[in-house]
Amino acid sequence: MTTRGVLYVHSAPRALCPHVEWAVAGVLGVRVNLDWIRQPASPGTWRAEFSWQGEAGTASKLASALRGWHLLRFEVTAEPCSTAEGERYSSTPELGIFHAVTGIHGDILIPEDRLRAAAARSARGETELAAEVDKLLGKPWDDELEPFRYAGEGAPVRWLHQVV
Repeated sequence: MTTRGVLYVHSAPRALCPHVEWAVAGVLGVRVNLDWIRQPASPGTWRAEFSWQGEAGTASKLASALRGWHLLRFEVTAEPCSTAEGERYSSTPELGIFHAVTGIHGDILIPEDRLRAAAARSARGETELAAEVDKLLGKPWDDELEPFRYAGEGAPVRWLHQVV
């Protein structure tokens, strides 16, 4: 079963750009040449985005291939399909990687055990419930990436298909 999604590279140092392309190509099984443009939110970095199509689980593979580079900010999304829920991965140098399962309307679906654990930490006085819910929803990642998202308005989007 196939799904589709988008990879947003919000900021990468110029020297890292070819490595990002090689990593994405390794996951998709096709040569990748991204259209890099300057990232005004972080001078000296570049951004790119493109749409992909592949098997369910491709978003996870893309996020795994990119997660080891400390200076990279990115997001990967995958739409739900008949065999899998949608996914969203966000990564920043300061926060690391965030993963969420998404429903057909793009809402984040939080598993019961994660909600119960957050409520338990709050009940023990370890944290505030609102802060725990914010983390479950990826708010710290959204807050950090938002300036990079706006800086990328009007960027080109290309479709890439995974070779099966």
